[in-house]
Amino acid sequence: MAANYKQEALALAPAWQELFYALHRCPELGKAERQTAALIRQRLTELGVFYTPVADTGTMAVIQGGRPGKTIGFRADIDALPILEESGLPYSSENPGVMHACGHDFHTAALLGAAELLQNHRETLPGAVKLFFQPDEEGDGGAARMIAAGCMDSPHVDAMLCCHVESGIPVGTLSTRSGPVCAASNPFAVTLRGRGSHGAKPHLGADVIVAGAQIVTALQTISSRRTSPTEPVVVTVGAFHSGEAGNVLPETARFTGILRTMGGSARDRVKADFYAIVSGIAAGMGVDAEVEIFESYPGCVNDPAVTALLVGAARKVLGAENVLEQDAPTLGTDDFGYFSDAAPGCYFYIGVGNQAKGWTYPNHNPHFAADPAALPLAAAVEAQAAADYLSQEETAR
Repeated sequence: MAANYKQEALALAPAWQELFYALHRCPELGKAERQTAALIRQRLTELGVFYTPVADTGTMAVIQGGRPGKTIGFRADIDALPILEESGLPYSSENPGVMHACGHDFHTAALLGAAELLQNHRETLPGAVKLFFQPDEEGDGGAARMIAAGCMDSPHVDAMLCCHVESGIPVGTLSTRSGPVCAASNPFAVTLRGRGSHGAKPHLGADVIVAGAQIVTALQTISSRRTSPTEPVVVTVGAFHSGEAGNVLPETARFTGILRTMGGSARDRVKADFYAIVSGIAAGMGVDAEVEIFESYPGCVNDPAVTALLVGAARKVLGAENVLEQDAPTLGTDDFGYFSDAAPGCYFYIGVGNQAKGWTYPNHNPHFAADPAALPLAAAVEAQAAADYLSQEETAR
């Protein structure tokens, strides 16, 4: 008889919710997730699941099925954000100024729940399930470091799945789409160097603030005038620093931000446009510009076959009417794209919103809260997807 993962998950939910509360109380920033990693590894030990530390605070676990077969992998990110929590939850952060405002504690607890379900049925599964508890998603990309450490090998991972919370849809629902889901990103930094002067004699200087203001304004034409209105591109300048006194033209100015595209040729074109605008305006205004554009997350593109597999599993757990199609990709970024570049993958959203409780604040908000009632549903979907994928691949051989 096939396992009823939803029924089993609902029975185990209270213990998983307690683990979720414990993770939420001890948020840690990227590369410093020591206590979080200890909780994950302790739980895996209790479940009898073999694990290996990877990329320092990361953890890779393997559930080996009872028969040979393919391998499917799951990613849960584990780091928190530098945000002072204002949710009012009884299990709020005990680390002042640090908060799980993006649901990574939920992702971790849900994947540990799925691990318990799959471990309980491992003898019936062909192949293997690999679980990646990944550090530093909010920083410079723990996914790339885990892959570089060999986590996709021995056994080789044939498909990848990633669950992310979404407070904009209610508990009991799930959303995904085939094709592009998350943006590629390129952080940037621009340093302008001019000639300082007294504010009463601006003609003797080369004003980096005026030049910088012109550049920041003109950069918005990348999306509004150099890109098709149907193509998503965002140019964000998040910080601009220059000068100390109101009557002095400073020597330097620096601004930083991020470019977001759907990757591919659009990514290259936007970077070229950025260079052209900055260097052209700077030269025309008599200041020097040093432009740095950094390579970052590659974007998430869902594989059609793996997405169809995930949707089928979700319908079994949640009901077809509760599995929604995401209408458009988001310009948010996630380093899961490194995993889905390495193996066909699907990135999907689990509903954690609760209008009655006021839990509808967006991610990265100090009031954000994920409804723990969604935990058993997320875990059951992940377990069902793993079982369906491995059985499907065994049948196809």
